[in-house]
Amino acid sequence: MDAQLNRRAMLQRCGLGAGALGLYSLLQDERLLGAPVADPLTARLPHFAAKAKAVIWIFVNGGQSQVDTWDYKPELAKRNGQALEGFDRFTGFFSNSVGGLMKSPFEFAQHGQCGKWVSSIFPNLAKHVDKMAFIHSLHTESNNHSPALFMMNCGLPRMGYPCVGSWVTYGLGSASRNLPAFVVMSDPRGRGLPKGHATNWGAGFLPSVFQGTHLRPQGEPIDNLKRPVEMTVAQQRAQLDLMADLNRLHLARNPGESELAARIESFELAYRMQSAAPEALAIEQESEATKKLYGLDQKHCAHFSAQCLIARRLVERGTRFVQIYSGGMDNQLSWDGHSDIAGNHTGFAQETDQPVAALLQDLDQRGMLKDTLVVWAGEFGRLPVAQKGDKPGRDHNPHAMSAWLAGGGVKGGVSHGATDEIGHKAAVDRVHVNDFHATLLHLLGMEHEKLTYRHSGRDFRLTDVGGKVIRPIVT
Repeated sequence: MDAQLNRRAMLQRCGLGAGALGLYSLLQDERLLGAPVADPLTARLPHFAAKAKAVIWIFVNGGQSQVDTWDYKPELAKRNGQALEGFDRFTGFFSNSVGGLMKSPFEFAQHGQCGKWVSSIFPNLAKHVDKMAFIHSLHTESNNHSPALFMMNCGLPRMGYPCVGSWVTYGLGSASRNLPAFVVMSDPRGRGLPKGHATNWGAGFLPSVFQGTHLRPQGEPIDNLKRPVEMTVAQQRAQLDLMADLNRLHLARNPGESELAARIESFELAYRMQSAAPEALAIEQESEATKKLYGLDQKHCAHFSAQCLIARRLVERGTRFVQIYSGGMDNQLSWDGHSDIAGNHTGFAQETDQPVAALLQDLDQRGMLKDTLVVWAGEFGRLPVAQKGDKPGRDHNPHAMSAWLAGGGVKGGVSHGATDEIGHKAAVDRVHVNDFHATLLHLLGMEHEKLTYRHSGRDFRLTDVGGKVIRPIVT
């Protein structure tokens, strides 16, 4: 048996022990230790060196028309009004309203050093084409909004699967202890959520801690963002500590309940957010020049301007994935231009053009664009034929859609793939949604085939059993 400690030895050992505990706490705060069981959001290293650290996805909800935005098709003007021979009238959603081929109501012009043809509805975004990589051969599997939204968000046209943001958060954890890793913003003009609602940013069978945090478009953005006035900081901390202790006791007796560990961490994150989130959302702190750049002084786009500016502030403070939905639930309340395609797309382009262009410019000026990936994509495209009506529109088209990416390791001023001469179907270097997702994960430093989660006896992944990185658009 060791001799009894003398006073000097006891103080020495106690001092070293206290120092070790302090060092452990510092290392844990700086994410330099392994992930504790109770903190599934601890930051993790990617599979390889990442090009992008964060993603801001502008989700063009409802389905933009590729032939009226980014995919210039002069052949449509030549054949305007002609019937499309062999066309399957069930391609879209309204089989009894199929008209002839319809030229775009918008003028197109070339922009940038790359000479990209862009619709006149995007005068501000057109200035940034040399930063963008366009994908013109993207196609999907459903002509119906909800399944197509699930496909684009979750990799399968069915509900119940984790979305891209959840997979990213599961794979990489959180870069911030005080803000959500994954944030979603929806239409603030009373036009509703996208079809499928919160399932679009749900975690599916992943632990619920990886689901998106939805910022309410009106009123208080998050529940309990402010501490109750009747409670002091010390009282709230003591309450949370007691609750955490009780939850951990229960978790020790039931180690298989991973949801409980996630719930414990969610309470802690909510507590930390009460100090960090209000500051991150305080766009009034920005300079007048920045507010004007985004268009906060413009009534037609101020709501989307605020969301784009919040997205930049969140990413700047460590949020890893932000998704902003342009447009709401029903047809004309989103980019779903079944009637009056000219009016529909003009209106939504006016809401998004200046704010998104400002986002690209602002990120670039701050040196953030090089490692922030900006995505512009919706759930499907639209048909080159008219949907008949007083003011003709375009029906859904799963066979072809356009998307673009900028920053975060993407080549600028390039276009990948092509549709046929009228923009009906992806024809050259076809890109499936699985390929699109594989590319996003690759830019974030993850191999899509290795990012898996075992559920019901199978290793699931975002890209299901497909997916190839779109190498020509990656630096």
